[in-house]
Amino acid sequence: MPIADSDGTRIYYERHGSGPAVLFVHGSGGHHAAWWQQTAALREEFTVVTMDLRGFGRSDSSMPEFDGQDFPGDVVAVLDHADLADAMLVGQSIGSVAALRAALLRPDRVSGVVLGHSLGGISHPELGKLAAADRAEAVKLEVIDRLLTRRFQQERPDLTFLFQQMGTFNTARMADLRNLDTNGPTLREIQESGVKVTFLAGEKDAVLSTATVTRAHELLPGSRLEIVPGAPHSMYWEAPQLYNAAIARLRRALTAQKETV
Repeated sequence: MPIADSDGTRIYYERHGSGPAVLFVHGSGGHHAAWWQQTAALREEFTVVTMDLRGFGRSDSSMPEFDGQDFPGDVVAVLDHADLADAMLVGQSIGSVAALRAALLRPDRVSGVVLGHSLGGISHPELGKLAAADRAEAVKLEVIDRLLTRRFQQERPDLTFLFQQMGTFNTARMADLRNLDTNGPTLREIQESGVKVTFLAGEKDAVLSTATVTRAHELLPGSRLEIVPGAPHSMYWEAPQLYNAAIARLRRALTAQKETV
């Protein structure tokens, strides 16, 4: 049972398979086991690492409150303990904020970051306004309708129920995650880091619109944009085949870029 030390906090993670590394960072309702459909599909070609941020899953949850500013350190702790190099970090929603900051802290271990359904906490006035407008529309929906399509809920009540149960293993809640977006990185800081950024979005994401994600891509030179048709906010859960194909494609592209340098 691998345990990394993040400034005195025990961080649980798992490592599966072999090959170029992909480290998944879960969102507010997830934990390491939420990536079961990715781990099983990708471990034959890649080293797949899953983890629990503090307050989630099997990581230390004993603290009285949770601060999102601590999450990047948790990711860095796993990168170091697992001795990963040339890793691709894949964040889901709030996990993308932690993933991007961790990459900027340790660009020696990270070659690329996939911001799944998120802007990664990038500090930019225009993007902030666009994301706020998207959130204002999202809160009009029930939480489950923000994350999964109605069709999926109707056709797969079993997986919808399991999806909802995943969050019951966590102590931290979205309302507890203070300062998550405070002092986010600027576009210039990201560019200067040399870390490759990909925006991965679902066409039917009810939390963050494709228009907002597209604008972020336009503002960040050298970034990549992947929009998956028909996919919701929790694409990794509802459309795993499409999601896994995108992750594999992006990881292979990073590897090819390194080999040609």
